[in-house]
Amino acid sequence: MFGSAPFWIGSVYVCFPLGLLIYGWNDIGDRQSDRDNPRKDSWLFGAKPSEEMCRRLPWIIAAVQVPFLLMFVAMAGPKMIGWMAAVVLVNATYNSFGFKKLPGLDLLNQVGYLLIFVLASWLCSVPQLNAPVMIFSTLFAMQSHLFGQLMDIDEDANARRRSTAILLGVRRSKFLMVAIMLAASLIAYQSFRFGVVALFMLAGATFFAADALVGPKRYPIVFSQWFFIAWNVVVIATMHFVWRYQIFLTP
Repeated sequence: MFGSAPFWIGSVYVCFPLGLLIYGWNDIGDRQSDRDNPRKDSWLFGAKPSEEMCRRLPWIIAAVQVPFLLMFVAMAGPKMIGWMAAVVLVNATYNSFGFKKLPGLDLLNQVGYLLIFVLASWLCSVPQLNAPVMIFSTLFAMQSHLFGQLMDIDEDANARRRSTAILLGVRRSKFLMVAIMLAASLIAYQSFRFGVVALFMLAGATFFAADALVGPKRYPIVFSQWFFIAWNVVVIATMHFVWRYQIFLTP
């Protein structure tokens, strides 16, 4: 794959243009709730776009999608138009049609992240990932989103935004995270060729179970910031291991 132009073009797209579409659109929709969020207002932990930027951002987002869509169609055919339409639809339902304000649907909307797997498969002409990987990834995206809601629960509540975390409350939301992570750990244990993923998810479930019982109601800002830094370090450090040993594939 390292000598494949579609691989590198797809990688560049996922790292920036797709990220700009997902998180730039989200920043526009969250401008009110993010306005008084001490965790935000940095390009590392979340931007607070100005009114002028909010007016310009949709055009910028659209402009950077077009050249990649043209390249995708040239490489993988007209079906890539449908793929891009699906990406836009997933983000529109969340940011513009109100799914982010509907408990339950805000988590289910995270299924849209599976479109990245579809993109990789179509561009690189490789088989789609199997069902256990897809289900595991969906659960992982849902628990990550719920954790983000917990970190912003006070700001979201002050902005009169309903979310799964606000509906359930802090403790029950943490127990929901534990249940999701245990389910993901079970899938990883039964389906993946290495047990390290199952152990990682089990360790996370143990941490949040203890956190739900004795932890603080609101995570300190410093904790949130260092958690995100550590999380990205772990991801970057394990990328080669995940790719080299194909740990998400079945035996």
